[in-house]
Amino acid sequence: MNVRHTPTDIIHKGQKGGTTGCGTDTNAHPTHWTNTNAKVTCDKNGCKN
Repeated sequence: MNVRHTPTDIIHKGQKGGTTGCGTDTNAHPTHWTNTNAKVTCDKNGCKN
């Protein structure tokens, strides 16, 4: 599962309620994150590979 950051519309590897592949904490602003099946668009290490 992937997670979308709604303010920027960037999709990260990971899931809501944890940490993304690139190390972003989705618990900091939980309303800004939604789980999705869309393709990852984040180009930072951990998400893109």
